[in-house]
Amino acid sequence: MPNDPEESGLQINRLGIYRADLHIHTVLSGCAEVEMIPSLILRQAEEKGLNLIAITDHNACHNVAAVMEAAVGTHIHVLPGMEIQSREEVHLLCLFDRVESCLTWQERVFQKLPSLTNKEQVFGPQYVVNAEGDWLWTEERLLAVSADMTLEEIVTQVEALGGATIPAHVDRPAFSILANLGLIPENVAFPALEVTSHFIMEKDFLQWPQLQKRCLIVNGDAHRLSEIQNRTLFKLAYPRINEMIMAFMGREGRQVMVEWPNN
Repeated sequence: MPNDPEESGLQINRLGIYRADLHIHTVLSGCAEVEMIPSLILRQAEEKGLNLIAITDHNACHNVAAVMEAAVGTHIHVLPGMEIQSREEVHLLCLFDRVESCLTWQERVFQKLPSLTNKEQVFGPQYVVNAEGDWLWTEERLLAVSADMTLEEIVTQVEALGGATIPAHVDRPAFSILANLGLIPENVAFPALEVTSHFIMEKDFLQWPQLQKRCLIVNGDAHRLSEIQNRTLFKLAYPRINEMIMAFMGREGRQVMVEWPNN
């Protein structure tokens, strides 16, 4: 399936189901396993029945294009993305339609990262690879650190680039918006929130009642192949950011469905 239906000239007039994991790391993330290369990620995604994934490495997107290239000829659509760490030490998914937008965003983020060199023995190596998974070079800049950007700045700038921002793993005790701020800011427009695969509605809605009225999605935050999830489904005309935002809001037949473990 082509990565961009507009570029392919396809006319898509009916809604289809996209089974998605929108939070997958590659070997560019120092905390990811060496198995997280394009071909193996895509093979695991196919085995899990996915046809929509996003590549979201920490504060960078060097490997996005490689995964998109490896996906050509498959039925899997790859969204360019990044997991940024804000000034508040909150992790956020930044998702885009085009790799060019993601690379522009990476340039801006790099300008806001401290000038520190990665310590591989502490944070792990940060590998850039090609579509075949072959090593190209190693990113020496420390990526496992906060960018000097607030939540509001990130959301505004990502939106200006045509993207969407989703707080990551909000139910985790570290690097999450609820752990660090204690609430979801009303002045920042998030279209959806990500919870982990361990989220249980009956229990966790009692702890975080503010989540009950929010659109929730489950992703894997996969740093190893076994962590890739397949529990979030989108009903869309095609896999684009504007369609996903409509689904988050439940508009014009677009829809988000999560397969909760208690269902």
